[in-house]
Amino acid sequence: MIYLDNSATTYPKPPQVIRAVQQAVKSYGFNPGRGGYRQSLQTARMVYEARETIAAFFHAPSSEAVIFTPGCTQALNTVIKGVLHHGDHVVISSLEHNAVYRPLYQLKEMGEITFDIADVVIGNDEATLSNFRNAINRHTRLILCTHASNVIGYKLPTERLCALAHSYGIMFCLDAAQSAGVFPIDMVNDAYDYVCCPGHKYLYGPMGIGLLLIGNDNRIAPLIAGGTGSMSAQPEMPDFYPDRLEAGTQNIAGILGLKAGVDFVMSHGIERIYQKENRLIEGLYRTLKRHDKLRIIGREDDREGVYAPVLAFTVDGTDSESVAVKLSEQFNIAVRGGLHCAPLAHKALHTIDSGVVRVSPSVFTSADETAYLQRVLSRM
Repeated sequence: MIYLDNSATTYPKPPQVIRAVQQAVKSYGFNPGRGGYRQSLQTARMVYEARETIAAFFHAPSSEAVIFTPGCTQALNTVIKGVLHHGDHVVISSLEHNAVYRPLYQLKEMGEITFDIADVVIGNDEATLSNFRNAINRHTRLILCTHASNVIGYKLPTERLCALAHSYGIMFCLDAAQSAGVFPIDMVNDAYDYVCCPGHKYLYGPMGIGLLLIGNDNRIAPLIAGGTGSMSAQPEMPDFYPDRLEAGTQNIAGILGLKAGVDFVMSHGIERIYQKENRLIEGLYRTLKRHDKLRIIGREDDREGVYAPVLAFTVDGTDSESVAVKLSEQFNIAVRGGLHCAPLAHKALHTIDSGVVRVSPSVFTSADETAYLQRVLSRM
């Protein structure tokens, strides 16, 4: 199989990630923080080392600012439902994933909050910033937006949006689902209040593990409550991180697998990985844009470095899901077709009825594989 759906999850995983998961199950199958015996303490040490590695990778304020979650969706829900109060207002972008849109819609339907959607103007950061600025009101508590669209890969000016938020005394949360491991993220220099990301995408970790990175002193209300192995005599969740937001037994295999994935990315270098993947996408783009029946979606900005290595297109007269099925069944090529859990983005891109076909390589994708896809598509 030629696998080109890495925006959904990277595959294959690096060998060291597989070994780390196996070792976690074999040698660190003990509950950290719940026992004074040697194996429990060793497991706790491994989790701590994972926090240290991840904090260094993202330039987080401290290892305590690294919160392990079951995934990016829960990290986003933790921020949304943990920092907002009754009557608060939120601004999001027109390219958001349902992991942002749905929990906000849920709170809005309950009468708890309101939110507005700021249009992203591809190729015009000033217009995008103006749209966000115009959406702010006196009740705005949070600006939350994707770093790079999961549909078209377009990178928003999030550093400037964060600065805009802070100029109004508003918190900023970054959804790094498609950017962590693709673009550098510096919690300190960029001053992000919160960064949410999955472990199983471009950090090359296993499924079932994600991250919430905290860059401010605001105490987030826990999304869930339960055992932490600390402050067990009190009925409230602990007031300190990471325990405050990590109720229940941790996913040790996921955490150690994620650490190995981050080590893999650091050893290769984000820039080098990006350049390789981007060359594959640029080559595919140059070929496909000459195809009469193919329409490239959302690729209007020709500045360097503003797209994650993702390419979206439609085929005239054929819905995108049918194209993806044909590529799979007839040519053994795995791509994504449909709405990609991002109806806001598809409305903005005018593809809500057709969806798009999305191609996303990884560091393991070869030029021969994308060349084969080019040849197949040229015959459609």
